[in-house]
Amino acid sequence: MKTKTDDGWIQKMEKMHPYQTIVYLGMIGSGLIFLFLTIAFLSSFYPQNNLEVYQLPTPFWLSTFVLVASSFLINRLIHFYHKGRPYHLERFLWVIFSLGLLFTALQFWGWSDLNQQGIDFTGIPSGSYLFVLTGIHILHLLGVLIFVIVLLWEVHQSVLDPVKDLVFITNPFVKMKLKLFITYWHFVDFIWLLLFILFSIAF
Repeated sequence: MKTKTDDGWIQKMEKMHPYQTIVYLGMIGSGLIFLFLTIAFLSSFYPQNNLEVYQLPTPFWLSTFVLVASSFLINRLIHFYHKGRPYHLERFLWVIFSLGLLFTALQFWGWSDLNQQGIDFTGIPSGSYLFVLTGIHILHLLGVLIFVIVLLWEVHQSVLDPVKDLVFITNPFVKMKLKLFITYWHFVDFIWLLLFILFSIAF
């Protein structure tokens, strides 16, 4: 019984597209990195929490709302794909891309706020880990934004050419890439929400 289950799991892994394998393994690896850094961040509070005398930057609150809003909107991408509406799909991808840039800008604003409060990368250990955690998260988001640019180029080509539009809509590979993009975007959003809750408790 156990062997059959293991064989089924292995077969599923073998049938996965290389893009799927890369994305899923990337999420596992990233999750482990954030886990270890979070543990280090929490351990830096010992014997006392040095961040409680400061305030959590307002831009971090705003960026959280932006990312949560983008996660609700991003689910519309598959809807437009199934409906065969590449024009609307392209517009929504631009919206997601813009929200990603806005989130990044708010993060930099948050760093500036931290510096004004006296928290910098070379200061107290908990402050250093905060910069590292948010910085690595921004790198992950920038990676997703590059993915958006690739999708935008493919969708725009289908908008300009009716033949490419037909191929685009009927291509299961395109649907797979859209689903991978949505999954990874939700992953990045989930990581930030966990970090934001942790930061909220720390300040």
